[in-house]
Amino acid sequence: MKITVINSDHLGVLSSTLCLTHCILTPLFFLYQVEISNQIIGTTFFWHSLNYFFLIISFFAVNRSIKISTNYAIKILMLISWFLLCGLILNEQFKLFSIPEFFSYFAAISLCSLHIYNLNYCRCDDENCCDNNSNI
Repeated sequence: MKITVINSDHLGVLSSTLCLTHCILTPLFFLYQVEISNQIIGTTFFWHSLNYFFLIISFFAVNRSIKISTNYAIKILMLISWFLLCGLILNEQFKLFSIPEFFSYFAAISLCSLHIYNLNYCRCDDENCCDNNSNI
């Protein structure tokens, strides 16, 4: 029996891309919300809960990628991008400040790009190259 391990960077790219798609489709969704809400009850709750679903998945992907990455700068940038995205989503939910949607797109694209870069260039080839591999 072969055990398949999901690569954290693949999961991060998928999560970030889906998050970005969700962010782009949200204005269209609210444009047609009146028509959709007449047909499907509870759609708004489901749509807003996707924000937190993507944040949770991306948190675990970033956490795992940080543990196995060999590039310290990528580790820091991933953390900054995730906290920025998290802060922007929470700000959007609680309406604390008026921040353009562009910044959410930028944070999601940055996180996705960092996962792709980490996947291609910052990986350990064997178990002895990373100090943090023993914690995995």
